[in-house]
Amino acid sequence: MPKLAILGGTPVREKPFSPWPIWREKDVEAVGEVIKSGKWGTRGPKVEEFERKFAEYCQCKFCVSVTSGTTALYLALWIAGVEPGDEVIVPPYTFIATANAAAMLGAIPVFADVDLDSCCLDPYSAEALITPRTKAIIPVHLAGEPANMDYFQLIKEKYGIAIIEDCAHAHGSEWRGKRVGSLGDVGAFSFQESKNLSSGEGGAVTTNDEELYEYAFSVHHVGRKRIGGAWYEHVILGANMRMTEFQAAILLSQMDKIEDEFRKREENALYLDSLLEKIEGIIPQKRDPRVTRRAYHLYVFRYIAEAFAGVPRDIFLRALSAEGIPCAAGYGLLSDAPVFSEGNFGPFNKLLKGEKLVREPLTNTKILARESVWLFQNMLLEKSDMDDIAEAINKIRENLDELKAYAERG
Repeated sequence: MPKLAILGGTPVREKPFSPWPIWREKDVEAVGEVIKSGKWGTRGPKVEEFERKFAEYCQCKFCVSVTSGTTALYLALWIAGVEPGDEVIVPPYTFIATANAAAMLGAIPVFADVDLDSCCLDPYSAEALITPRTKAIIPVHLAGEPANMDYFQLIKEKYGIAIIEDCAHAHGSEWRGKRVGSLGDVGAFSFQESKNLSSGEGGAVTTNDEELYEYAFSVHHVGRKRIGGAWYEHVILGANMRMTEFQAAILLSQMDKIEDEFRKREENALYLDSLLEKIEGIIPQKRDPRVTRRAYHLYVFRYIAEAFAGVPRDIFLRALSAEGIPCAAGYGLLSDAPVFSEGNFGPFNKLLKGEKLVREPLTNTKILARESVWLFQNMLLEKSDMDDIAEAINKIRENLDELKAYAERG
């Protein structure tokens, strides 16, 4: 068999994957138009146009654009009525912003386990942690796979708890034909540089509730009314969370290719599933049959070391990277981050320190943190690249004796 690249052999792949973000001259022209307009700030025509188009894309009535995905989560919880001392149930397998947004309001992020197949928040685990203090639940549509929104809707109806969708990975994903961001009370999106729709930084909240929309608009616009009211009339407590015209111009320009890229990622990811499912010890993230579209911000699979002669995951990652396939271990256990494990809550120390954030074993999350391997969305844009990924993993599997010896040498 060909010698592994990590041991001096020729890599399966030497050509780089698609760069990201992908920019075009029209993106440069869009930013140039803003410069020439002299309207560089906030709440201009580009922002308003983007909000209309993104709301339509998400099959929602309303959208408010903001500065980042973290801001979007913070605003979503704010308008849902989350207050200091309330509890917000979150998954421990997610970016830190999901839990931070709750803590930054003085609320208590309570970590429920995830579903091992979908990698998303397990609604059964979440329901078991509901207390009289629970105000909201944040299901994260991880890697673009929608969480079990049927069950989360039942929880909302049963307990009257707000459901905030974290859609940072899931632009355009659908559950039973309905777009994410339209299924809960509020959806929170990110347009950070790595995201499938990007402006470097940026975010948005979506909703079908007009009252929540008006509240979100006022809060993000330093407490001003959306209609009527003077510029220096601030009717409620608010903050400056506003997206700039530059961000909106880039997003509007990028939106004309989002569906073409979506289709390519979805088709290629499903093809990659068919290749990797044949390899013993590789378990791709499962797709729920109720998912009618999936964005694939990440391609996630579990690596079972026992099926690879006990070779540790970090050695597998090094070997795969050496073969020309960029990869990562992904998230660890968020509840172990010092901010939560040590209670480093800054101005909220007196309120939150000593609260029990982990109230169940988080068994599945620990498995994912130990076994997951991530590939990135820009790697899913060419079908032939899927063959390279599968070939590289097969090459590693067929040279396990050499790789195990390498691992043992340290």
